[in-house]
Amino acid sequence: MTRRAVVVGAGFGGLAAACHLVGSGWDVEVIERLGAPGGRAGRLERNGFHFDTGPTVLTMPDLLAATFAATGGDMDDHLELTRLDPAYRACFADGSELRVRADRDAMAAEVARVCGPAEAERFDRYCDWLGRLCRLEVPSFLDRNYDHVTDLVRSLGPALGLLRLGALRRLDRVVARAFHDDRLRRLFSFQSLYAGIAPHRALGVLAVIGYMDVVAGVWAARGGMHAVATGLADALAKAGGRISYGRSVDEVVLADGDRGTVRGVRTAGDLVTADAVVVNADLPGAYGLLPGIRPPASLRRARYSPSAVVWHAGVRGRPAAGHAHHNIHFGHAWRRAFRDLDDGRRMSDPSLLVSVPTLSDPELAPPGCSVLYTLEPVPNLTGGLDWARLRATVRSELSARIQRLGYPVDTVEESLVDPVDWARQGLAAGTPFSLSHRFLQSGPFRPSNVDDRAPGLVFVGTGTVPGVGVPMVLLSGKLAAERLGPGA
Repeated sequence: MTRRAVVVGAGFGGLAAACHLVGSGWDVEVIERLGAPGGRAGRLERNGFHFDTGPTVLTMPDLLAATFAATGGDMDDHLELTRLDPAYRACFADGSELRVRADRDAMAAEVARVCGPAEAERFDRYCDWLGRLCRLEVPSFLDRNYDHVTDLVRSLGPALGLLRLGALRRLDRVVARAFHDDRLRRLFSFQSLYAGIAPHRALGVLAVIGYMDVVAGVWAARGGMHAVATGLADALAKAGGRISYGRSVDEVVLADGDRGTVRGVRTAGDLVTADAVVVNADLPGAYGLLPGIRPPASLRRARYSPSAVVWHAGVRGRPAAGHAHHNIHFGHAWRRAFRDLDDGRRMSDPSLLVSVPTLSDPELAPPGCSVLYTLEPVPNLTGGLDWARLRATVRSELSARIQRLGYPVDTVEESLVDPVDWARQGLAAGTPFSLSHRFLQSGPFRPSNVDDRAPGLVFVGTGTVPGVGVPMVLLSGKLAAERLGPGA
């Protein structure tokens, strides 16, 4: 008999879990409260402008291809991806620029041009090191489920390998040993912010994010990042899965009320029976669907990542020549800026990510116009900042700064998202980056994707294993399906 699974939420994690479950023989229904797939990777459409409301950087497309393949389909039948070259345009406070090229030899030449031939040789050696790190870390520590901390013993060999690689030192020290030029040190360590932790607090294992960006490459989806979600939803439907939109789940129903084997979910008073339930929600909110079950201690005492202000702007005109799809503008300050975040203050000299997806896909805006996505890291809501007072100031400062940097700001449509807005979306502490990847919130120490009090329940998303970022969330869906086993 075919077993039935209900997936709560059609975000990337929920869709990935559903695709892998269908491939394992399960009868799958996804229940999504919104009217379209994507969850946080949503779409805002206004007057011909199309804004991605969630992640904008896509890496490790092989993980995405594997998710499509789980349904028996081919990613190319549902989604058109293009590798970006440059992956990023890095702009430094001294006026210099470095383009992160898609081809390793071309990138080495770029490093030599900007930073000198000795640094280009160091770049080659660092890429070799990153490759060894990725081959060791992904299968042994990221693409796996944990039941107990003692599971690390089974990975003792790979753990010793990480130690020999130096990946258990602080990330900033790892990168400082690899490069002499401060610009390259910043370029190869800023990615730890994606994992919610400053480079001087992160372990070197987080350099794997740099591998995803610089070696494996950054990609753009035709139609924007939201097209990834619609492509996965189409592949799932073609494989026999179902998605019900516009329905909210009020409760995960357990056999004994406040604990016991999963029986299904309750939506609008109706019981939808299931042999398993996968919940794709920010983890504290997911436990809100379980009356009587207190979140585990690891979640109750969790430390959360910094947040971000994102300004979506649909503008007349195009950026100055030389701008790229993704542009990182580093401030003068570095470590002091991270201390500002730790202390609950806005960065005194913030670095910004400015993405211009219309440079790759002009159809995301009306003719002659551009879509801009500007992100500034800011403290999460535990910092106590008054965002009702700050919103207008932040918006004005972002507009003025990016105009000085050569971006058009004749705004037709716009939307500003601050930590309070993230909290309204159900994100704990008002951060889209969930729990930070401190040592005691990573690997087996991160909140588990299962709870022994509710057999048949599995969690997916950034708050559980393996962690934050699109590749990790896709892996979380795969790991959730592995927890449940075959469906027949």
